[in-house]
This record gives sequence, structure tokens and C-alpha cells, in this order.
Amino acid sequence: AKALATASAAAGLAAVPPFTIEEVEEQNWVQLTQSQFDPIRITDRLWIVPSWHTAPEPSAINIELDPGMAFGTGSHPTTQLCLEWLCDNITPGCSVLDYGCGSGILAIAAAKLGAGEVLGIDIDEKAVEAARDNAGRNATSIRLQHSGVPLGDCFDIVVANILTNPLCVLAPAIAARVAPGARVALSGVLETQAAQVIEAWAPFIALQVGATHEGWIRLEGQRPTA
Repeated sequence: AKALATASAAAGLAAVPPFTIEEVEEQNWVQLTQSQFDPIRITDRLWIVPSWHTAPEPSAINIELDPGMAFGTGSHPTTQLCLEWLCDNITPGCSVLDYGCGSGILAIAAAKLGAGEVLGIDIDEKAVEAARDNAGRNATSIRLQHSGVPLGDCFDIVVANILTNPLCVLAPAIAARVAPGARVALSGVLETQAAQVIEAWAPFIALQVGATHEGWIRLEGQRPTA
């Protein structure tokens, strides 16, 4: 009642609206939230299928996914933007780095689309565990590790679907993993934040807006060969 009185006053209400109080039974909230996800069509070629559903298009590339506690169900615009980009840019046998892999959805998609070496890294150990489980569920061979482990390799394809601030702070570290002539795609960026990320990456790789979806953007670039 005290919290409602404070909120009502802040909202300019003359009195607290009528309300009731009831106890909510403890549930498996993660499982309850996940049950709301349905199969998602990314392209005719690629679908994301929650592990509790049957694939609508058996002939397509279907990623069976159980995100657990990690980010990445395929429903968020930024994830879809990155998946669409991977569909257009993966070439047979190419090497891929998924920086901030979450559930492993992008790394697994890269492997299923024909990439050779695929590495997914994340700052969250639970995300790495979820990605490892999903990789096994999809019978894909990808490497997964915590972001604290040093990276020595460069990659043909680098994708990072995180957030604007980390993308800016980590620009030198991520850009250093993009091989000469290789391509990079960044998302987790609102349209109003594009200039900020482009400026942070300017000393390393020139970026441009590649696509937009529901107010989010995908930034793309290619490291010069010399």
C-alpha cells in the first residue's frame, strides 16, 4: 500500500486506485517464459525451432534451440538481423567468431550454414553451458569458451550481437580478430546509436548500416586487405 501511494502521488493521482493483493504460486519462470516461443522463420532456408516444437519445414536448416538462462531465442530483431546476414555471408569452410554467443544460436547457425571452424565466446559461464548444450542438440562441432581466455586467431567472419556500450569499449579487441579482407557484423544497436558505434570503430574498420528492423540496426564492415 505504501508503494502504491508513492507511485500514485508521483503519477499525479488524487487517490490510490482500487487494488487487490494475492500470492503467486512459485513456478519455473524460465520454462514458463520459454513455452511462449514458437518456431521462427528467418529465411526460406533457415528456421529456429524451440526444442519443445516440431520443425514446420523439415527440409530447411532447422536449429533446435533451448536458450536456458542465456540470451538468444531468435525472436529478437537483433538476432534475426544477424542470422539473415550469416545466411548471405557464410561460405563453405570459412572461419567464424561469435563474440558474445549467448545461447549459441549464431555460432550454431554458422556451422549449419557450412562454416568450418566456429568459435563462440561469452562473458557468462551459464551462456557458455547453454551454448554447449545447444551445439550438442544440433550435432554441430563448434568451440566454446569464456571471453576471459585470450584469443590468438583471426577469422573470416566475425559477428557480435551485444550492446552499444560493449561494442564501443571492445572495438579494438573485436576488430583485432577480423582477418584482412574479412567481414564483420554488429548488432544490439538502436538506430539512434549507429553514429556512436561507427565512430568507435572508425580507427579499425569502416562500418555502415546494413539493415534495420523495429528500430534496431545491423552494422557491417570489411577489413581492408592491406
